[in-house]
Amino acid sequence: MWATLLLPLNADDSISFDRLESQAQALGETSVAGLYAHGTAGEFQTLTEGEYDRINHILAAAGKPFQIGASHPSAQVQLSRVERAAELAPGAIQVIAPDWLPLNPTELLDFLRRIAEAAGDVPLVLYNPPHAKTAVTTQQLCQLAEAVPSLIGLKTAGGDKAWFDEATRSGLAIFVPGHFLASMSLLGAHGSYSNVAALSPNGAVATAQDLDVERRIAEFFAAHVVPLQQAGLSNPALDKFLAAVGGSAVGGWAVGGWADAGTRVRWPMQAATDEQVAAARPVARRLLPELF
Repeated sequence: MWATLLLPLNADDSISFDRLESQAQALGETSVAGLYAHGTAGEFQTLTEGEYDRINHILAAAGKPFQIGASHPSAQVQLSRVERAAELAPGAIQVIAPDWLPLNPTELLDFLRRIAEAAGDVPLVLYNPPHAKTAVTTQQLCQLAEAVPSLIGLKTAGGDKAWFDEATRSGLAIFVPGHFLASMSLLGAHGSYSNVAALSPNGAVATAQDLDVERRIAEFFAAHVVPLQQAGLSNPALDKFLAAVGGSAVGGWAVGGWADAGTRVRWPMQAATDEQVAAARPVARRLLPELF
């Protein structure tokens, strides 16, 4: 179970690095296996390169095993991010297939080989979310794992038993969303870069294998997360919503129970409202007392 850094923002969309450091320190004291930055929830596509580097140093100083996302729509920017991330010796570097245009299989293999060369001794995790322009098939996974030995993991939405039967043949560690971990671990998933950890890091770890908790998480999501998705809110907004739901109301706005991430997301993305957070908080505690 890995937890992500969320981007605390000031009113002018600048990053509140003091709050980010406090958040990293708080996560460093939790029971999660490690921390990562610059997944979708970290709003990686909005970062300047200076912001990216500063966040990496905060992550590396948190006292936990850590992974650095180098993801970016541009292959050239990703390559540069990988080179700089590798200098910090993370446990792995997460990358995506560049996503303005889909890559054909030859291009995807060439991309990963060059990225692996830049990463040196640091292994890679391929992030292939459902909205990726390049959808990597289970057959491709096996080919990529064989051709790029430093590719050790896959961050994915998962699938059914047939999908896992094929995907696990690659030998990659398969990491799925936190709200599917209990059921998908029975199919072959190895862990999660967890959205449930945004709600409660320690609670997510304690209930990772609990199918009944997963069922109730789905009930909570159906009532309070799916409507926000249907209204067009982004995944970063949803993860910050979960962190705020996990906290308490302070001064009229939401503070996460493990850190102050806030609900604000970078322009032009829309955030959940305080009213939506307040409505969801008692429901989460009634349905999911184990998390709190």
